[in-house]
Amino acid sequence: MHEGGDDVGNVAPFLADDDPADHMDPDDQADRMTPPGTISNPDNDETSEFASPLGRKLLEANPSGKIFGAVELVERVCQRAVDSARPYSLLCWLFFPVWNSVYSDLQEMGCIASTPKDAGGNRRRPASIGELSVYVPGFRIPKPVDFSQALGDQLSKNLVERLSALRTRIVVMAGQEAPTVTRTRRRSATQHGGSTLADLHQALEDYLPVLLGLVKDGSQLQHNIQFVWVNQEDEAEETSMSNAWYEVLSVLHLMAVLSLSQANLLLLPRTSADGYQPKVSEESRRASVDIFLKAAGYLDCAVRHVLPHLPAALRRDLPVDLAEGVLRALCLQALGQTVDIQLGMAIDSAKATLAVKRRLACEMVKYWQQAQDNIMNLPLANGWGEKHRLFIKWKYVEARAGAYYYHGLILDEGNTEKSHGMAVAALQAADEYFKESKRSCEAFNLATPTSRNPPLWGTMKFLSEKIPRDTSSKVRINRDLYSHEKIMETAPTLPDFALALKPDDYQLPVVDPSWNDENNRGPPAANANHLRAEGS
Repeated sequence: MHEGGDDVGNVAPFLADDDPADHMDPDDQADRMTPPGTISNPDNDETSEFASPLGRKLLEANPSGKIFGAVELVERVCQRAVDSARPYSLLCWLFFPVWNSVYSDLQEMGCIASTPKDAGGNRRRPASIGELSVYVPGFRIPKPVDFSQALGDQLSKNLVERLSALRTRIVVMAGQEAPTVTRTRRRSATQHGGSTLADLHQALEDYLPVLLGLVKDGSQLQHNIQFVWVNQEDEAEETSMSNAWYEVLSVLHLMAVLSLSQANLLLLPRTSADGYQPKVSEESRRASVDIFLKAAGYLDCAVRHVLPHLPAALRRDLPVDLAEGVLRALCLQALGQTVDIQLGMAIDSAKATLAVKRRLACEMVKYWQQAQDNIMNLPLANGWGEKHRLFIKWKYVEARAGAYYYHGLILDEGNTEKSHGMAVAALQAADEYFKESKRSCEAFNLATPTSRNPPLWGTMKFLSEKIPRDTSSKVRINRDLYSHEKIMETAPTLPDFALALKPDDYQLPVVDPSWNDENNRGPPAANANHLRAEGS
């Protein structure tokens, strides 16, 4: 097993050199000196060493903590490489063999399964994911890549080291975050500030502009590296491709999944300060709308601006996690859940008319219907995939219940027997769809990994009370007034409104300026030999 002692000793002076902690206040220095792996306990003011799941597992299997220290060291060095203008990326480049060795040690220790038959391979298989307001696919996790071997002769050392530092940071963070991302309690802050989800999202944003240099102007460098990611919804354990556009696609997908995870945390009801029934604050609802639109923007960009760059043969070989239908379905899901929040806010507003509420409800039906159309024929499997399909089915049926309810109320405002008869049929349809949505919800929650409904809030809290009561009341009144022949036996067609909500107009970032520097190009072999000769 790799000990890593010499490596740790060799980098200590570099980590200490010009440490920003030297210029901090004493209190900030104390925070900075928190032991690696220590995370604040939200229940008290104390800290718990090795509170991260990976840290605890490593400590149990390796009490000396050497492997855990190596993992933490790699992550810290990569962070310094990204944040500092000084050449700390060299350390991260040198640490690639260390991380590979640690990764292998983790597999041997059982912290990370090494084969598909071992508990599902590298896939995360939680038995339960707790309360869920937003479906979040399992994390696709990147595996280590050696940029120096693939690009060392074609790019400058600085650029190769920077790519290595940025991606290794993501590998470490995603590997630690994935087993716990579905925990629905609010994530505690990291020792560097901010949430772990936000830190990983920022790491992806930092990596993307540098990564795009590999595909700039159709560069052949895009084919030099074998990128490997662990899948979640596909039958294949992992997918490897020698195309940098596949890496770009995987990064955008992970950015979208992180956004959906963040929205889910915001939309789980919390006990209010007044001690009454748990609810989701208006601030959280508004914040989640922005997050949903960003997630939709990442996915829309992936479909329109990244997938077309992959040859048809490679597109056919993509895992189902990244299939165009799944990407579109996730995008439409984000838009559908945004409209759901808007409808809930309209319900709470005294100024919103029935017509406004019906329009929002009908638009929501179209988003979920389109999501279902995109996903229904795809070979989704392995728990996460089937749960994804059931979630969309549930939300589609639930949306139809709301749309028919508001359509029925507006029809009931008419002055004719026909409109009243249509209103009864619409409300009966709402009641039937509401009952079906309960069954669909139960099927979704029972699917592996199992989940639970949070306390009702927003649109469905209102509709769960109003649909059964109003349907019963208005059906009885109208049937007392009109003969059976005047009551429609089939529900009227819902109005067809144009969809108003669009994803954020996310654009791929500009290629990092470091690629424009001529010094980034490594010297030809002949010049390299000449330089070595001069040096001797």
